[in-house]
Amino acid sequence: MSTPWTAVAATPSPSPSSVPDVQVTPGVAGFIAIALVAVVTILLVIDMTRRIRRTRYRAEIRERLEAEAAAGSDSASTDEPARRADEDGRADVGDDTERG
Repeated sequence: MSTPWTAVAATPSPSPSSVPDVQVTPGVAGFIAIALVAVVTILLVIDMTRRIRRTRYRAEIRERLEAEAAAGSDSASTDEPARRADEDGRADVGDDTERG
């Protein structure tokens, strides 16, 4: 009596064999692909660093200009109402085109 189980049990399993290194390694094409990925990554990091630095410098300059404008408007605002009141008699009206 022959059953499928006896046929499976009678079939020998393959013996472990060593695989040649040539079939396992990626070769020249794999090396080139990884090298290109590495070069592109380095270029992207350099570009990102430049953009972040540029953004930080712009923010610092903007803060300095705002601080200078605030300092300039504080000193100008203390002197301007008295000067304007002396010139035309009205301290509450000012010319917006005039920048000191």
